Amino acid sequence: MMDSAELLQRESFVEKNARQRVQYLLDAASLRELLDPFERLSSPWLPLQDIVTQADDGVVIARGTIDGVAVVVAAIEPAFQGGSMGEVGGAKIAGALELALEDARASKPVVPVLLLETGSVRLQEANCGLAAIAEIHAAIVALRQHVPVVGVISGPVGCFGGMSIAAGLCSTLIATREARLGLNGPQVIEQEAGVDEFDSRDRPMIWSLTGGAQRHATHLVDTLCDDDSADIRTAIAGAVARPVGNLARTQAVDAHLERLRALDTGRRADAEWAREVMAEEIHGSGEGS
Repeated sequence: MMDSAELLQRESFVEKNARQRVQYLLDAASLRELLDPFERLSSPWLPLQDIVTQADDGVVIARGTIDGVAVVVAAIEPAFQGGSMGEVGGAKIAGALELALEDARASKPVVPVLLLETGSVRLQEANCGLAAIAEIHAAIVALRQHVPVVGVISGPVGCFGGMSIAAGLCSTLIATREARLGLNGPQVIEQEAGVDEFDSRDRPMIWSLTGGAQRHATHLVDTLCDDDSADIRTAIAGAVARPVGNLARTQAVDAHLERLRALDTGRRADAEWAREVMAEEIHGSGEGS
C-alpha cells in the first residue's frame, strides 16, 4: 500500500487540462502547437444554438518529441462540451493523422498520440462530427501499418461512442483506474434497456464494468497506470518507441464474434462475469501486450 506522503507527491495527470497534458508529455522546447486558439477555428454551429464556442473547439494539436521520438499529440479538452467531437475539432484530429500518414509514407515517421477524453460526437452538429470520426478511424487503420498509434484515456469523462472505436483501433491503449471506456454511456444504456439492466446512478457498478481496471483485466486496455503524470508519460514513451506489431483486438474478428455468440444475453452483466467471459486473451495481441 502506498502511504499518504507518497500519494501527495504525485502529480495528477487527470487534473491537467488538455494543453497542460500536451506540454507535460513533450520534451522541453520541442512543442509546436498547430492551429492554436489564435487561429480562431471555432464551431460555426454552436452560436446558432446560443452555445458559447471555444477558440480551438476543444482540441489541442501539437508536434514535438517524447524522449526523442517524433510525435503528434491530439488532446481533447473534457471541460468543453464534455469533450464532444464537432466538425472543427474532429477535422483537426483527422487532418493531423492524415499528415502523419503522409510523413510515414515518405519514410519520415511521426507517431500519433491521442488523449481521448470524450463522450464522442457533439449532438448539436452530429452529422459533421460523425463524418470527422469516420475519417479518424480510417486514418488510424492506415497509419498503424507504418507506426504505432497510441491512445490514452485518463479521466472520469472516459471515452465513448465513435471515439471508443477509435480507442479500440489504436495499436496500444493506455488507461488509468479513473478512466472509463464503452461504446454506449450509462444513461444511454439505461434509456434503452431500463434501470434494472443498467442504473446510471450506480457509480461503483459503472466503474466495475467500464472502468480502466476492468477494461485492462478484460484485455481491452493494454497498460493500466495510476493517476501519476510521470508514470503515464513513461508508459506513453515506451509505447511510441515500440515497433509496429500484430493487432489482435481488431484482427481476431472471428474469435471475438464467437465470444459474443456464446454470451447468455438474458443474464444481467456484472464485473466478475465479464472477466470470466474475457478470461482468455486473444493470441497474437498488439504492442501493449
